[in-house]
Amino acid sequence: METSLPVADRPRRPEWMKVRAPSPDGRYFDVKKLIHGASLNTVCEEARCPNIAECWGKGTATFQILGDTCTRACRYCYVTSGKPEHAPDPLEPLRLAQTAAQMGLDHVVVTSVDRDDVDDKGAGQFAAVTRALHAKLPGCSVELLTPDFLGKEEEALATVLAARPEVFSHNIETVRRLHRRMRGSKASYDGALWLLRRAKQVAGYDVMTKSGIIAGLGETNDEIVETLRDLRANGVDVVTIGQYLQPSSKHAPIDRWVHPDEFRWLREQGEALGFGSVFAGPLVRSSYRAAEQKHAADSGVGVVAY
Repeated sequence: METSLPVADRPRRPEWMKVRAPSPDGRYFDVKKLIHGASLNTVCEEARCPNIAECWGKGTATFQILGDTCTRACRYCYVTSGKPEHAPDPLEPLRLAQTAAQMGLDHVVVTSVDRDDVDDKGAGQFAAVTRALHAKLPGCSVELLTPDFLGKEEEALATVLAARPEVFSHNIETVRRLHRRMRGSKASYDGALWLLRRAKQVAGYDVMTKSGIIAGLGETNDEIVETLRDLRANGVDVVTIGQYLQPSSKHAPIDRWVHPDEFRWLREQGEALGFGSVFAGPLVRSSYRAAEQKHAADSGVGVVAY
């Protein structure tokens, strides 16, 4: 098995990290026009996702609700942090559902910035978006990638899951040793595990739970496997593992380029632990090809080809 390349030895991106520019033959520019025309945000743009050309070119995107300013400042994330200027937009759920319908989506992924400034931490907006999507697109499945709802976890879960999203996702992001350093003092590794476990207990229906891990922040592969064990022990069904990319010089540096062979090995470890689906690869992100991830878990296939 090929092993990681320390960034100190290989500062430039290796071949397996290179992506293509948007194709004029795809739907990239149509999707961009729709999203911007509806005054919606996407994590694709806000977090500088490397897969934006591919995903938008195929006519899909990951919506980001509750504005473009996050009240947290994780060391790996490019989303703008600070004090949000506006309250949640009550018309955002309707615009989002209309846009998803125009895009012809049958699986919609919705995430958000953290909104520690809002009483319910944004849970009501997640629920409203889910209801709007189910009403506008009755056959559509909804995947919610939520923040931790710090201080209002129980109430927020009840609110969100009452809308019956098909997938409830919360990213643990990194291993226990690095969690507080990368995510800040408000975040909690055990709190993330609790939220994922509690979601199944609160739901009252068969909700799929999902989480994601970033590799290349200074962890070891054995620590990633330990995190996989923790996630599986707390009932998580689907997990993603992808390579960290430093968005600016102010963010945490990349420790290593994880080789595709290592991602395959990590996928095998996850499969052995019993996850419904494990999607691991250099350019994998939690919402990348999310419909395929859900299908793999639902159908028992387990593997998404990378």
